[in-house]
Amino acid sequence: MTPPRRLIVNADDFGRSRSINKAVVRAHREGILTTASLMVNEPGFDEAVALARENPQLGVGLHLTLLCGHAALSPEKIPGLVNERGEFGNGPVGVGFRYFARRDLREQLRTEIHAQFAKFRATGLPFDHVNGHLHLHLHPAVFRILMDDAEQLGIRHLRLTRDCFWMNARLARGRWLYRISHAVILGWLSRRASRPLAARGIRHTQRVFGLLQDSHVDEEFIVKLLTQLPGGDSELYSHPSLDKFQHEFDALVSPRVRELINQFGIQLVRYQDL
Repeated sequence: MTPPRRLIVNADDFGRSRSINKAVVRAHREGILTTASLMVNEPGFDEAVALARENPQLGVGLHLTLLCGHAALSPEKIPGLVNERGEFGNGPVGVGFRYFARRDLREQLRTEIHAQFAKFRATGLPFDHVNGHLHLHLHPAVFRILMDDAEQLGIRHLRLTRDCFWMNARLARGRWLYRISHAVILGWLSRRASRPLAARGIRHTQRVFGLLQDSHVDEEFIVKLLTQLPGGDSELYSHPSLDKFQHEFDALVSPRVRELINQFGIQLVRYQDL
């Protein structure tokens, strides 16, 4: 018997800007968005928290940020991670290699990770899930810290970022180098993470869609995805905004998309519902 199809529809980068915040709330109220991942050190943080409190059915998690963003701690406390303005590096490959190769940075990473979790807890919002900006939560050094401290940090649900390459190949065309490379890298990291998550009872969806689209989660893609969505628990993540990624917002509030959700009996859920 095929299990029911349940879908988490998540927005990354909540709190990064006012445009993103407005898109997230509208996509939740008017469309299919069920959860959002909060960046706790970006300019729109306070506004995002206020909006989340006004929309208690929106599941909000932590979008752990260790590159391409700002730190919770001062540069003096984590000098190996940020510049004098408290900014992480912007190059995923370089930053990722440095975190892996330099064991002397592990305690600074741990301290910053705990600070971001503490800042989220201070909002008083229910903790729906954790993931990482550019999926750095699955980086070996970062993931080890998250697993070692999972109970202390209150981690119960985490994004296991494994997109279905062959299914994605049927749904979209182009950008093959990007899609193949990300499928291979994140596939390996996700397989590596599966056993520690199971050992700790940390729940996740069976599959995640959006990784191989790289900010091209438009209406056409979602329509095709819904017609082929497998049974069980899945996540679709996107980056809706009212400026740069307007097409992703439009897709989430599309009447056609909502109609297909109802037609196929797909249950829209949050991580806390798993």
